[in-house]
Amino acid sequence: MTAITTTTLRTGHIGLNVTDLARSLAFYGDLLGFQVLREGKEDGRRFAFLGRDGRVELALWQQADGPYAPARAGLHHLAFEAESLDGVREAEARLTAHGVDFAHDGVVAHAEGAASGGIFFHDPDGTRLEIYAPSGAEGAPAPYAAAPTCGFF
Repeated sequence: MTAITTTTLRTGHIGLNVTDLARSLAFYGDLLGFQVLREGKEDGRRFAFLGRDGRVELALWQQADGPYAPARAGLHHLAFEAESLDGVREAEARLTAHGVDFAHDGVVAHAEGAASGGIFFHDPDGTRLEIYAPSGAEGAPAPYAAAPTCGFF
């Protein structure tokens, strides 16, 4: 197999199937700060493109009939990078105030002794989410001694 060499590929946007678009818009928009850039409200074809500064980062498709299934192949988790650990803690406070459940208490390191770390939680459909900072988590606990924190929650 030969890799594509003429184009540099990077992630454009992530698409998530959701069970209730209005509920997911409140979560991703109101709690996480994404702006609705476009919304389709046609019966049977509900969707929303979310992002910042006019750039689509997340697409929500109301076509799931059940919650996220972590044991199935596909999306493992979705991680959002904050500029600093202070930004992670601000997000944690906002999510906590709205009753979101976390996989771990407070900010945890990505691995034992790692500088990066964050918070791990679930959206209304159970999709695993992470908000992390690339540095500042030195000294924070790591839930698993020999495995990456983001791999098992």
